[in-house]
Amino acid sequence: MSFFSNFQTDKCPGPINGNPLNGLNEKVCVQAQRVFDACIKQGQSDGIVLNITDPVPSNPTYPLTFISARSTTSVGKVTAFQIDRLPDRANCARVQCSVDIPVEVVYTDANGTEGKATATVTVNEDVILFVPQPSIMPYEVHSVVSAVSPEGTFNAENNTFVVDMCITVILKIVINVDLLVPSYGYCVIPPAQEYSQEVCAGFFELPLYPQGNANCGCNNCGK
Repeated sequence: MSFFSNFQTDKCPGPINGNPLNGLNEKVCVQAQRVFDACIKQGQSDGIVLNITDPVPSNPTYPLTFISARSTTSVGKVTAFQIDRLPDRANCARVQCSVDIPVEVVYTDANGTEGKATATVTVNEDVILFVPQPSIMPYEVHSVVSAVSPEGTFNAENNTFVVDMCITVILKIVINVDLLVPSYGYCVIPPAQEYSQEVCAGFFELPLYPQGNANCGCNNCGK
């Protein structure tokens, strides 16, 4: 069982049926990451140079043949960010930063051995976001990232890959806060439903003995 496996109770996540105020019994303080603003940017970047490090297996035989490249995490590293408030737009600011995206590159070497290595793709962002006014608890700029490259070439002069990459970057202005929210109380956790591969499925459904007419004259088969 799970929350979404036909578990019948109103003390678990899911759609609200009836009056949404029914069952509210307290206000609770929760630690949460409040998102004040966010934006997404997607696009194709051509000619990105990937400087690979930490090859596995080590010491591949060059030249290498590109297979694919993909980001290894959804969390990007935001560096060198600068906030410039816009005097004509209340609480809005120009946000400039660099986002580093860790990437894993898969290839084959000159001997046909498949290997992988790591690289970093850096994306520069220059956007307008809502930025809260200064407070004791500071805001932060976070990023959610995704990058994938289905094609690329190997540059034998400096042992790098040159790729075309599809990149998604979501920038968020966040603060860790103590947030007061209405509550229905604690969730009721359903018992786990163990996964089991039904190896015998279909076999146990067979009849114990063959079905047929006992008076079929089987003693005369072939005669």
